[in-house]
Amino acid sequence: MTTVEDDQPTLTALDVDAEALPPADTETATFGMGCFWGPDARFGATVGVVRTRVGYAGGTEPNPSYYSLGDHTEVVQVEYDPETLDYSDLLDVFWANHNPFGGAHKRQYRGVVLVHDDGQRETAEDTKAALEDRTGQSVETAIESLDSFTPAEDYHQKYELRSTPVLGDELEDLYGPALVDSTVAARLNGFVAGHGDADQREALLSDIALSPAALSELERRL
Repeated sequence: MTTVEDDQPTLTALDVDAEALPPADTETATFGMGCFWGPDARFGATVGVVRTRVGYAGGTEPNPSYYSLGDHTEVVQVEYDPETLDYSDLLDVFWANHNPFGGAHKRQYRGVVLVHDDGQRETAEDTKAALEDRTGQSVETAIESLDSFTPAEDYHQKYELRSTPVLGDELEDLYGPALVDSTVAARLNGFVAGHGDADQREALLSDIALSPAALSELERRL
């Protein structure tokens, strides 16, 4: 682990991310699960997830934004290693972490699986049917094709991490615009929200250098 001098972080975290899979070797899933901050953190702490980002999808109106969402929904997009995770593993997290049996009070927060191809659609439909068989209830969550995805504003990306004093500022200074696609940031965003386990945290923190102040704030949140 690179030493930290004068309470300043090194670029060790960027070195860790250099080992992450490039997009050409990953697959992508897109889910609407209510406010996108929580799912972003939950998936970010999942082993096998390489990158996460939040945004707007599932509607028809052009150029959605947070204050002009139109008919779009808040969604999380999850880039993952198919050698480590199956799409069905992500669906298990999805079904368990939103209410599939009731509609949201606003389209903005609805539950929806936005599939990228026919294989994802078949798996999503199969898991939906299995949930209905298991519970005896009708699932209202929609399964639709993803037509477009518009990234949300920067302040929504890795929201839990950005909202953590000292640590969030340090990571923003370290990564700049690359924060949204950082594997390290995705993990830390999940950790500060209470996801992940002790072994995950120990493994990551052994590979990155944080200032004493940032490390103290992280430990306070865990």
